[in-house]
Amino acid sequence: MSDINLEFDDRTLAQHVENHASIRGELPAMVFGNLKISYRDYDAMASRLANALADHGVNAGDVIGIHLPNIPLYAVTLVAASKLGCIATSISPLLSPSEIDFQIRDANIKVVLTLDLFAGIYAAMDNPPAALSTVLLCSITDPTGMGDVALPDSQAVTLMSYSAFVDGCPGVFQAKDVHWNDTFMLQYTGGTTGKPKGAQLSVRNVMHNALQYSAAAPWTVGEEVVASAFPFFHVGGLSIVFYSALCGGMMLLIPDPRNTEYFCQQMQANPPTVMGAVPALYDMLLQDPLFKQLDFSRLRIAYTAAAPLTSSTFSALNQELGDGKISDLFGMTETSPCFVTNPPQCYKVGSVGLPVPGTEVKIVSLDDAKTEMPVGEAGEICASGPQVMKGYLNLPQETANALQEMDGKVWMCTGDVGYLDEDGYLFLCDRAKDMLIVGGYKVFSVEVEDKLQSMPEIAMSAVIGKKDPKRPGNEIVTLYVQLDPAFMDADHEEIKQSIKDYCSSNMAAYKVPKEINIIDEIPLTPVGKIDKKSLRK
Repeated sequence: MSDINLEFDDRTLAQHVENHASIRGELPAMVFGNLKISYRDYDAMASRLANALADHGVNAGDVIGIHLPNIPLYAVTLVAASKLGCIATSISPLLSPSEIDFQIRDANIKVVLTLDLFAGIYAAMDNPPAALSTVLLCSITDPTGMGDVALPDSQAVTLMSYSAFVDGCPGVFQAKDVHWNDTFMLQYTGGTTGKPKGAQLSVRNVMHNALQYSAAAPWTVGEEVVASAFPFFHVGGLSIVFYSALCGGMMLLIPDPRNTEYFCQQMQANPPTVMGAVPALYDMLLQDPLFKQLDFSRLRIAYTAAAPLTSSTFSALNQELGDGKISDLFGMTETSPCFVTNPPQCYKVGSVGLPVPGTEVKIVSLDDAKTEMPVGEAGEICASGPQVMKGYLNLPQETANALQEMDGKVWMCTGDVGYLDEDGYLFLCDRAKDMLIVGGYKVFSVEVEDKLQSMPEIAMSAVIGKKDPKRPGNEIVTLYVQLDPAFMDADHEEIKQSIKDYCSSNMAAYKVPKEINIIDEIPLTPVGKIDKKSLRK
C-alpha cells in the first residue's frame, strides 16, 4: 500500500465541516442516542463557541482542554479550536485531580470544557494553574450544552455554564488562517514510563493520516455511517472524528464502550458502513446476542486496533460481518496514530499489515538502534511519514530520543518490537519493555498469550516478567489468566496444571510460565488494551 500516492489535503478540520455544511448541510454529522445533529448545526455550534472563546480573549496558539466523554460537544469543541487556530488537548475523564492539574500546567491550558460531574475537581483547586482562566460546564443529560447546570462555589477558578458562555454568540465565524505545520492537537501519552508527554500533532499529521489509512477502503462522500466506541480522549477516537469530517460521514457517539447492548442498538438503528473497535471489544460484541442479529450488508470495513486479532476472533468476526471486511490498524499517539494497516483485500492473519501510503517502516537492532534487521528478524519498529509528530512539548531530550534522523529522513522509534516478512507485512512481537529475558533468550509475551488463546479454559491472559532474585538480569515468566465463564467453577489447580502441560508441549522450555495466577478479570486500559502496568503493581 505504501506505493499509493496520496496528494496532501491540508484543509483544516473546520474547513471540512464548513464545506459539508455548505454543500450537504441537512445530512446528519452525529447521532447521540435519539439526537441527530446535521452538518449545518455542527458548524453553527462550533462557530458560536469560537466566537465566545474569541470574545473571552482566546487567540490562535492558545490551548483548549476537552475533559469530556464521547458527546457532541467534544467534536464541536475540536472544530471551534480549528476555526480559531487554537491547540486542543484531550483530558481523560479517568484521570485523578493531580493528573489533571499536571496536564493543565504542562500544556498551559487556558480554557477547559468539562461535565458538571467533574466541577468539584476544579472548584477544589487552591492554587490553580496560572494560565487557566475559565472552566465551562455542561451536563451529560444535555449533550449540546444548552441546559442549565449547577455551579459549585469556587474561590480560585472561574466556573461558567456552557450555555451562558455562548449565549447570544452568532453561528458564523471567519476561520483564522492556519499553516499545515501548526500544532492542532497536543495529545498526551499514557505515561507508562514516567510522567505523560505531550505529543505535538500538526494539522497535516492528523488530517492526512485519515486519508492514509482509509486508502484500504476508500469512502463515498456523504454516505458513510461510522460506528466506533474508541474514546475521543484517545488518539484512536480522535481519528474517527477527523475521518468522519473528511468523508462527510455520520458518527455514532458511544459514551461507554463496555455497554455493548447500547452500541448494538445504535448500529441496529443506523446500519454502519465503517466500524472501529479494539479486539477485546469485538470479543465482547461477539458474546452479545443482539450483535448476531445486526444487518452488516452495508458494512465495507471493520477496523481493529491496539492489538492484533487472534485467529479465533478473526474467524468468528468474519463469520458475522462477511468476508473481506476486517482491517487492522497499527500505530501510536506519536504517529497520529496509524502507520500500518492490514488491507481487507489482502489480509494476512497474525500480521498488523503493510505501511499506509506515504509511509516507510524499518526494523533496527535492539542492540545499537541503527543496524537494519533482515527479513524475519525482530528488532525495534521505526516509522517515517507525514503522520509522525513534531516532537514532545518542552522535552527536547525525549524528542531527540524518539525522533531519529536516518537516511536523510526523520523516523519515529516506537519502542515496539516486531519483524517484516518477505512480503513487507509487519508482525508484532512485543513492546520493548514487555519483552522478557530468560537465560539469555528473548521471550515475547504476545507470542505466549496468543498460543494460550487456543485453550478453551482461557478467556484472556497476560504475561509479564518478574525479576529473578536468584539470577541477576534474568526474569521469571509470570502468567495471569481470566477464565472462560464455562470454567469458573472448575478446580484451579487442575487448570494450572493443564496450562503447564499445554505450554510444555507447544513452546520452548524457557517460554513456559513458571508462575500462573488465576484472577477474576484481566485489567484493561480505557481503550481496551491489557493493562500490564497494573499487573506489575
